[in-house]
Amino acid sequence: MLTSRVISPSFLPLPPTASTSSSSFSSLRTILSPFLAKTQLSYTRTSRMALSLTARAAANKLENADELIDSVETFIFDCDGVIWKGDKLIEGVPETLDMLRSKGKRLVFVTNNSTKSRKQYGKKFETLGLSVNEEEIFASSFAAAAYLQSIDFPKDKKVYVIGEDGILKELELAGFQYLGGPTDGDKKIELKPGFLMEHDHNVGAVVVGFDRYFNYYKIQYGTLCIRENPGCLFIATNRDAVTHLTDAQEWAGGGSMVGAIRGSTQKEPLVVGKPSTFMMDYLSNKFGISKSQICMVGDRLDTDILFGQNGGCKTLLVLSGVTSLETLQSPDNSIQPDFYTSKIADFLSLKAATV
Repeated sequence: MLTSRVISPSFLPLPPTASTSSSSFSSLRTILSPFLAKTQLSYTRTSRMALSLTARAAANKLENADELIDSVETFIFDCDGVIWKGDKLIEGVPETLDMLRSKGKRLVFVTNNSTKSRKQYGKKFETLGLSVNEEEIFASSFAAAAYLQSIDFPKDKKVYVIGEDGILKELELAGFQYLGGPTDGDKKIELKPGFLMEHDHNVGAVVVGFDRYFNYYKIQYGTLCIRENPGCLFIATNRDAVTHLTDAQEWAGGGSMVGAIRGSTQKEPLVVGKPSTFMMDYLSNKFGISKSQICMVGDRLDTDILFGQNGGCKTLLVLSGVTSLETLQSPDNSIQPDFYTSKIADFLSLKAATV
């Protein structure tokens, strides 16, 4: 059974800028004011989403790319499994993005991968030969910092990070104190009679993302903060089961780290990445476009496609990443996009076929 997250209601994140200075966070209160009373998040199983997900017809195979392209103003793309796999660009991506830009379409790139900041992702796009502005990129590392900013997280409190450099950089830009991250990757616990592990009682939030340096020290430290520090928040950048570290196979995703902390604390996290509508609300507000004029393109049903559906957008599933056609068409799958196709480069071939 696929698991699902519900964000109720919507949240508007901080507007990105080409600058990576802390001033990018300064106008958050003004931007968020209509939405600040609406930041309650909850996690639930698919079986409890009957009220928010109505029955959908089976997805249609994309046959006429021009018709879909002409029907929207903005395309939001997931990155892993859609634009690249690991550090390898998926075939036909540059030409497809160039074609969409030539038609005047707005392109936005949203990723649940929290290992990089917006600036770092900008460099990855550049390395792969893609011209993408920083203000077009939204990562869950940014969403975690923006969420803390939106709730007026006290600046005298600290954030313990189970994750990588992207989260640290975004927290720093937001002006938050933090500890943990990759530097705790080498720390070990020497278990012996009477040993008591100390922790910082001034930690007010634990942020958990994908972490290649995950270890028992981090599990215990995060657990102590959440269980023993009054009001300590448990925030997850995402709960993705797998990710694409290389193009050769799937690797355990951020959900495995989140699951360990959930198991030890017996608490559900506040999930700020997809399928929450944080970034969707921002895009709609910033660009002044109706969500019906947005198409979400992704390779995951329970994150990307739900992200689009929760936001009231058109949705296109590509089979170049996590989801197979067999999974999509399985009777056990209740999440159906509007369309599906093999990869985004089909925009080019299907366009030609309809001329």
